[in-house]
Amino acid sequence: MKLTIPPPLSLYIHIPWCVRKCPYCDFNSHQIRNDFSENDYVAALLADLEQDLPRVWGRTVHSIFIGGGTPSVLSPEAIDTLLSGVRSRLPIIANAEITLEANPGTVDSVRFQEFYEIGINRLSLGIQSFNESTLQRLGRIHGHIEAIRAIELAIQAGFNNFNLDLMFGLPIQTVDMALEDLHTALTFNPSHLSWYQLTIEPNTLFYKHPPLLPDDDLIWEIQKAGQQYLAEQNYFQYEISAYAKSGHQCQHNLNYWKFGDYLGIGAGAHAKITDVAQGTTTRYHKQRHPDIYLQSANNPITSCTILTAEDIALEFMMNALRLFEGFTTQEFTESTSLNLECIEKPLQKAYAQGWLISNLEHLKNAQEKSLQEIQRIKTTDNGMRFLNDVLELFVP
Repeated sequence: MKLTIPPPLSLYIHIPWCVRKCPYCDFNSHQIRNDFSENDYVAALLADLEQDLPRVWGRTVHSIFIGGGTPSVLSPEAIDTLLSGVRSRLPIIANAEITLEANPGTVDSVRFQEFYEIGINRLSLGIQSFNESTLQRLGRIHGHIEAIRAIELAIQAGFNNFNLDLMFGLPIQTVDMALEDLHTALTFNPSHLSWYQLTIEPNTLFYKHPPLLPDDDLIWEIQKAGQQYLAEQNYFQYEISAYAKSGHQCQHNLNYWKFGDYLGIGAGAHAKITDVAQGTTTRYHKQRHPDIYLQSANNPITSCTILTAEDIALEFMMNALRLFEGFTTQEFTESTSLNLECIEKPLQKAYAQGWLISNLEHLKNAQEKSLQEIQRIKTTDNGMRFLNDVLELFVP
């Protein structure tokens, strides 16, 4: 089977600077310097976008995500120039979701108001915790008061669609402490919550000097208690670490998880682009270090790889199995142009382990649609807990 139409297209924009690098962060982020020029970086982003345009001629952007780093270190004027430049180069659907990540330590009422007025319609606030001592252990530049104040200012500025980032499994954290963070967050009625486990990654300060974290059993207890509490408050879990009110899933991230296409501009950004005419899916990576990126914005690509059928199948599964709804066989075929038979062996192993489940047996008598269209495969609770082991089965 050959794809006839390309998947939905999103745009990711990376801002690599932070006021201070957090000890747990392994993202491409750098402490901002005194000689930093936001105008130069915005100009480089637009030059980067220019050289990407031939790859997506005629296609429309469905969502924009400005991430980092800490994008809110840029002024509203710089973000306005950036978005205006994007709009003049790419068609964007009406009412497209445009998200900006913000750190509570880098915002004020005027800044939030101006972000809202220039077209940012979704904020993602990096709270991580409301516990003062925990925030200090995490090396955050904000405290409890700043976290509360940032949320209040966002609401006052007009943002009714916002995400709060929180972590669990934090140093010396208990179940009660984790639930208190969630309770505090939900008093502000956010439309979306990202609640994810702190993991110790290589090339971080925490990797060199590990903090004392809860053991695996306690982390699992925290996770189950938090999931139950959020469900009781009508926040449904649709992905491993994503919870939303009905109708408020993050459209940009959903496009990733449903194997959509995306442009990526900025230092260290990467992209996945499908060429229907050529029948190829290609992944691109941009220069990682900001200084080198600024010098090469007219040609910032460091690598481009045409994905093999095995790569495509693995990447589809790595994304789709994160979603609690899983995927249908039709979605797999339409997104990858592959037949399900190519992953049948690992699927059977995952079924046998109780990690995946299919509704095929319940569809034997279905008449209104073919089984190919409505068969759904999804991860079980145990599969979600051991997702890395599940995905290992699909590695070529």
